Amino acid sequence: MAKIIIKNGLVVDPAQKISAIMDILIVDGKIAKIAKTIRVSGAKIINAIGLLVLPGLVDLHTHLRDPGQSEKETIATGTKAAAKGGFTSICCMANTNPPADSPAVVRYIKDKAASQGVVNVYPIAAVTKGLRGELLAEMGLNLQAGAVAFSDDGRPIMDARIMRLALEYSRQFGVPIIAHCEEANLAKDGVMNEGALSTAMGLPGIPALAEELMVARDIRLVKEYGGSLHIAHISTARSVDLVRQAKKQGISVTCETCPHYFTLTEAAVNNYNTNAKVNPPLRTEADVKAIKRGLKDGTIDIIATDHAPHNIELKDIEFNSAAFGMVGLETALPLVLTELVNTKILSLSQAIEKLTLVPARRLKLDKGTLMVGAEADVVIVDPRVQIKVEPSEFASKSHNTPFAGRALYGKVLFTVVGGKFVVTNGQLVSNDK
Repeated sequence: MAKIIIKNGLVVDPAQKISAIMDILIVDGKIAKIAKTIRVSGAKIINAIGLLVLPGLVDLHTHLRDPGQSEKETIATGTKAAAKGGFTSICCMANTNPPADSPAVVRYIKDKAASQGVVNVYPIAAVTKGLRGELLAEMGLNLQAGAVAFSDDGRPIMDARIMRLALEYSRQFGVPIIAHCEEANLAKDGVMNEGALSTAMGLPGIPALAEELMVARDIRLVKEYGGSLHIAHISTARSVDLVRQAKKQGISVTCETCPHYFTLTEAAVNNYNTNAKVNPPLRTEADVKAIKRGLKDGTIDIIATDHAPHNIELKDIEFNSAAFGMVGLETALPLVLTELVNTKILSLSQAIEKLTLVPARRLKLDKGTLMVGAEADVVIVDPRVQIKVEPSEFASKSHNTPFAGRALYGKVLFTVVGGKFVVTNGQLVSNDK
């Protein structure tokens, strides 16, 4: 039997309410024991003194671009980026080419991930055929093929009747609709946050109201018709307040935000920096503060990456024409540690819970914990090491990040997936994938 002991690390597992110096024994790819001291003959020893030992991170919102956009990312490169960032399970969005709106595409993703991926990959299937927002996709068949949720992410579902039907089906299937909340007509042609800065830069803006109207609509639909709603990449103060009030009323809704929404403001697009062009756009300082409050008080349930790789040809161009999105898998954990944990906005356990247990439970994945019997998905991090973000060193095929050159705390040293080392001493392990 293959045996590994991770010794004397600070084990943080919110699922078990553990935050203590402990040893972990892994046997044949599963967590076999957690205790103050473990001694087993013939085991490989990992000395984790001074290090964090965490459940493998779970990203509910990743774009792998496969099928159809391999110039931006592949399942192989995207999963390697995930592993370097400490993510052992990632959920990939449906806006591929062709979209993941059929069992054939869902199975293609699962099969390719099994043969070429180095972390666990869970497809999120489209809500509507062709992501057009007009006709529901074959949701039941896509679930049978391996989908874990539904989303037209990248495009809002403008037709309230279609969204109602999707939510009603989500109730029957017990999986969420992940909503890209944007009033497309109000946001039309916008490329950054609408305000004084967009006016000064001569760029068309996307008003905060474009997000907030759809957040309000979808919450109301859930209140009236039921269903399972998860709001993606929340970015404005009013959106956070709408979710907060909905939860107080007992409406079943969860939401996520991404590191760029609690670390950057619209000022990041100064000098027409296309690497800071995202959708929803970076907002104001007041919005950033509200996102942090929402994380702190539990209104915002999950931290996701919205990893959105683009090749340089779609970023190194005129701002209006550049693609929306930034990569995030390899910077998310250091940004969380630096901007939320080290600043005392969240405790370490609270932050890790939003990166592991909550996203896993939201999609009913048997992940995000170090409980005995669980698959040994583990990440070991040195929180004291300061790293400098170097896009040229990314495992991702794309380098579109606004964080280049930024100093952050937290280096992933080891990533273990099912008991197998994928990252060792901060470097990807060479394997046949």
